[in-house]
Amino acid sequence: MSGISTHVLDAVFGKPAAAIAVRLEQQQDGAWVVLTDSATDAHGRCHDLAIDASGGLYRLTFFTSDYFARNGRTSIYPEISVTFRCQSNEHYHLPLLLSDNSYTTYRGS
Repeated sequence: MSGISTHVLDAVFGKPAAAIAVRLEQQQDGAWVVLTDSATDAHGRCHDLAIDASGGLYRLTFFTSDYFARNGRTSIYPEISVTFRCQSNEHYHLPLLLSDNSYTTYRGS
């Protein structure tokens, strides 16, 4: 079984992005099933979205529109979805670097 976590950094300000709603889903029998609804903490982190994830296809969705609105900003990305494959007994940490008009994600440690 694998663990899944994330964090969000606001690349414009170089600071953690707090209070962004995050959803973790797994594809089961061709449909997306919600596993966890969470939000980033004051440090921009969601720890242990899943602590015992089995192998398969997963999707993290970051609901960014409220974050931008709270900060008086607009973005072309009201939400960002990252689909990834969990294949082994390893931890999957998937950070999101966010700005108003771009984002980057990668597999962290």
